[in-house]
Amino acid sequence: MNRVDVREAITRAHHEEWARVVAALTRRFDDLDIAEEAAAEAFATAVEHWPADGVPPNPGAWLTTTAIRKAIDRIRRENKRDDKQAEAQLLYDDDPPEPVGPIDDERLRLIFTCCHPALAMQTRVALTLRMVGGLTVPEIARGFLVQEAAMGQRITRAKAKIKTARIPYRVPSEQDLPARICGVLAVLFLVFNEGYLATGPDTDPVRHDLTAEAIRLTRLIRALMPQDGEVAGLLALMLLTEARRTARVSGSGELVTLDEQDRGAWDAALIAEGHRLVRERLAAGVAPGRYQILAAINAVHTSARDVRDTDWSQVVALYDQLVRLDPSPIVALNRAIAVAEIDGPEVALAAVDRLEDTLAGYHAYHATRADLLRRLGRSQESRAAYDKAIKLAGNTAETAYLTRRRDQLG
Repeated sequence: MNRVDVREAITRAHHEEWARVVAALTRRFDDLDIAEEAAAEAFATAVEHWPADGVPPNPGAWLTTTAIRKAIDRIRRENKRDDKQAEAQLLYDDDPPEPVGPIDDERLRLIFTCCHPALAMQTRVALTLRMVGGLTVPEIARGFLVQEAAMGQRITRAKAKIKTARIPYRVPSEQDLPARICGVLAVLFLVFNEGYLATGPDTDPVRHDLTAEAIRLTRLIRALMPQDGEVAGLLALMLLTEARRTARVSGSGELVTLDEQDRGAWDAALIAEGHRLVRERLAAGVAPGRYQILAAINAVHTSARDVRDTDWSQVVALYDQLVRLDPSPIVALNRAIAVAEIDGPEVALAAVDRLEDTLAGYHAYHATRADLLRRLGRSQESRAAYDKAIKLAGNTAETAYLTRRRDQLG
């Protein structure tokens, strides 16, 4: 095996085994710090030894064994285990883990620990990307446009809080699982959205590294919880959105809206997989949740070969379902956009204007108003709305698009 093949094998092992190694060490040593550092040292050892010794037949087992040895060495160095019996327990821990929830998988325990509601949402995101995703602190900091030192401190504080608050390393009980999985999915959706349309002005408008990581982690959750409808719905939503990624920004760096995208550039394989998941959930005959409805809306859009073929009545009907589950102003705004295609811009504008009190600081609200006013021929008001949207938009691609649309007004 040449050096390129070994490097690819290490990269693949990192993607496939990092969470498993960290989770196994967390269960054994009950310390996220030790688990994280020992896992990182094990992968560094693989980089050093595998090119000369070859890739082991079972990379995951090799990495876990190496990480356990590194952890024990660290504990010995820090004199945390003076008691000989305790040290022997570290060396010969052959007791199988006890099932502690409806699903017994170490990685799932790790995910629920990182996404515990006692932690702030941004902290949950950072900790999940580090401990489950295996991203480095600099990578996470770049993804969310914060200083590396600040991100490192955020992760360190989170691990300390888990220890001091005695946050349990376990899958929630069957009774608590639905509420807790909702929080996990919210973390993954936040990661995906930041990649789908980055909020900062000094970064790429679309961050494929973040969308890809969110999809990878959601696939992991899906493999661990195959019967959960909302997990399937979120994965379908991500796939159908990611399928349009290469068509969403022009060569000049401007956002390309759905109605102007080259649908031939969409990823057919991702669309087919997303549609299959949506169909599976429909066939299940269970009332859909928020992510399943959003996925179904995206399925309608990606089923149309041309924007003129879009079944807008179906889109509005799905938004009506979503409003009952999530009566937020953002959902109402998106529903109004679909209503404009059926009942016209005047009816939609009346619905949008009713949202002013809650969405006055949201750039998409003003962008939607600007477009509806433009379609009604109210150019001066449209220009003013575009100005507000441009001022509030943080994404360079969106800013470029809104500026061009404003400048096209008579």
